[in-house]
Amino acid sequence: VIATVNCSSTATTRVVDHFSRNPEILEQYPNIDGVIGFPTKGGCGAHYGSPDLGQLQRTMANIVDHPNVAAYVILSLGCEVNQPDDLIESTHLSDNGNQPLVLTIQQDGGFQKTVEAGIAAVMELLPEANKAEREEVPASELMVALQCGGSDGWSGITANPALGRAADEIVRQGGTVVLGETSEVYGGEHLLTRRAVSPEVGQKLVDLIHWWEDYTEMFGASIDNNPAPGNKVGGLTTIYEKSLGAIAKAGTTPMTDVVKYAERITTKGFVHMDSPGYDPVAVTGQVAGGCNIVTFTTGRGSAFGFKPAPSIKIATNSQLYANQEPDMDINAGRMLDGISLDEMGMEIFEEILRVASGGK
Repeated sequence: VIATVNCSSTATTRVVDHFSRNPEILEQYPNIDGVIGFPTKGGCGAHYGSPDLGQLQRTMANIVDHPNVAAYVILSLGCEVNQPDDLIESTHLSDNGNQPLVLTIQQDGGFQKTVEAGIAAVMELLPEANKAEREEVPASELMVALQCGGSDGWSGITANPALGRAADEIVRQGGTVVLGETSEVYGGEHLLTRRAVSPEVGQKLVDLIHWWEDYTEMFGASIDNNPAPGNKVGGLTTIYEKSLGAIAKAGTTPMTDVVKYAERITTKGFVHMDSPGYDPVAVTGQVAGGCNIVTFTTGRGSAFGFKPAPSIKIATNSQLYANQEPDMDINAGRMLDGISLDEMGMEIFEEILRVASGGK
């Protein structure tokens, strides 16, 4: 259930809360993992044709038109700039012949009646969504988001290089891996441009780096002061140290494309997506791009997840894994005790396959 504007976000949340409070409803539909909501802080205060509105609409459309989403409802206020009809038309959401269902608070009897209509709409969609059944597919169908957050001094030594090994295996199998956070490859971008399949692809990344330099300068800031307080406590002192570790997640295969934020990814192999160095926003873009699994390394600890794509959490050190074990899936800190890089990379790869196959 996706809100077109902040003004309909509370109604969206209320619809989803109904199914959280009444779990017996979903018990009737074993092939459905849940009903999720996408409220927004935006949707108005922009103008038609603006890059801001275009990016928001692209993100919204690609989030709901996602391999892990069976059906969706659009919930609108009615007078916002992000009009549902414009959202649907500009992003081609109805091109497959199915017109998305739109509910509008100002036309459907106000807040409470629209919430009730939203609940009823979801109830009608559940039986159809439940018809989806698992079938065997090759690993080439995987599109994996490569993400790190709360990095520490071990990130570039254990978890990130191990994830890079797993990323190489996914690419070898014909799949796709997606790196993000352009501001966190700063200082090491030459390592990626050397891997570009063409000068044009490499230049896309260089142009993005220049954009981020100009953007931060507008606010009197500098892109090379990216490490957060937690990063510094964990042993990272400069953006260059942080970037070298972050880039290690991307393995060693050629960079086949560089795409805009939340742009639908169509190229196989290793792709870089432009996004800020802020995990929730970066992952949102990667999932909108089509990523169906998120791999997330952390050294300081993170409790982040992003439905509809499962997030596999990889701890960089054993102390973090012990402290936050319920939130962590893999302890890459065991590499410091003798587990090889190749062994850990294959363990991560096997976990990705397990989760993609329905493992919790």
